[in-house]
Parts: sequence; C-alpha cells; structure tokens
Amino acid sequence: MIFGPNGLGAARAAYRSNVWIRYSVLSVAAAALAIAVPAAAHTGTGLAGGFASGFLHPFSGFDHLLAMVSVGLWGAFLGRPLIVALPVIFPTVMALGGVLGIAGVSLPPVELGIAMSVLVLGAMIAGAVRAPIWLASLIVAIFAIFHGYAHGKELPSAADPVGYSAGFVLATGMLHVVGIGIGLIADRPGGAIVVRGLGGLVMLAGVWFLWVAIR
Repeated sequence: MIFGPNGLGAARAAYRSNVWIRYSVLSVAAAALAIAVPAAAHTGTGLAGGFASGFLHPFSGFDHLLAMVSVGLWGAFLGRPLIVALPVIFPTVMALGGVLGIAGVSLPPVELGIAMSVLVLGAMIAGAVRAPIWLASLIVAIFAIFHGYAHGKELPSAADPVGYSAGFVLATGMLHVVGIGIGLIADRPGGAIVVRGLGGLVMLAGVWFLWVAIR
C-alpha cells in the first residue's frame, strides 16, 4: 500500500483541491468572456450578427442568468453524473425550445415557466435536495424549453437563426460553467452553507419573478 490512512486522506484532499482549482479557473475564464465578448460584439445581420445577438440575449435578463448559473450550481452539488449531465441537457433541450419560439409555436405562459425555474432551482440548492438522476434531468429539461422558447421568440428580424441559436447556446454553457465553479465551493470548509445560502437568495428572486409574472 503506497499511502497510509493519513497519506491517502491527504492525497484525496489534494485531488479535490486540484479539481476545485481547475473548475475555478474555468469559471473565471468564462466570466471574463461573458463580460468581454458582449462589450466587443456588434449586433447586425448575417451569421456573425445573429451569433452576437444570440450570445447577448441570456445576459439581457436577470431571470435567465440566475436559472442558468443555478443549473451548473445544482449539478455541482449533486456530483457525478449530473455535474456533467445537467449542463448538457439544459442547452440541448433549450435549443429545441428556441426552434419552437422561432417557429411561433404556442406554449403556456413562458414568463411563468421561467420564473418557476428560478424559484425551483433555488429551492433545490437551498434545501440541498439530492433528486434522483431522472427527476433532476426532467426538471432541468422542462425549464430549458421555456428559456429556449423565450430566446427564439425574440429573434431579431434581420438576424441569422442558426448563428443566433449558436450564440445563446454557447452563452448558456458558459453560465453553467460559472455555476459549477461556484458549486464546488461546497467542498471547502463552510462552503455548503454558503452555497445553500446562495440558493436561498435565488429562490427569493424566483418568488419575485413569479409575482411579477402573475400580477
């Protein structure tokens, strides 16, 4: 045996620390891109203009931002395989919702669905809810449809639909990575309390969005 009990524990701790650092670096890079790209991008016509418009759209609403970061955060809390699965499921299903929005297909009140996504995801994080894989995937997929539909419905008339869709899917993936980086704080001393507290704040924001949507 290479490691004794103490040595093995130290090795595991070092490994978790390295993983946390790698995800943190990715999160910082994603956040930097999220700030820099919108500042540099110029919306317009064609593929590039559509991409810029789509990339900017998830940042145009605080409800979108909170929901997408929360997906990554909840996935990080749940661990494997959902730390990977949820940030893949959401953009994939969201792209389908975007197609429905672009096509003008009717859906139930979209703003209500988006508000509920923020509230429910925040509650899951705040309550440290370890949902089964199938249930967590279903929750994320349902809410992704509403977010994607909202993005697709607001496609600028002159923008390229393919570029627009690619833009909002990429931006969403970056926000998921930021959420994962935040969620990995839970592995640090006292980090779980911080993460659950953030979930509580997200849940309260969801209550506000829901009130605005139904009033």
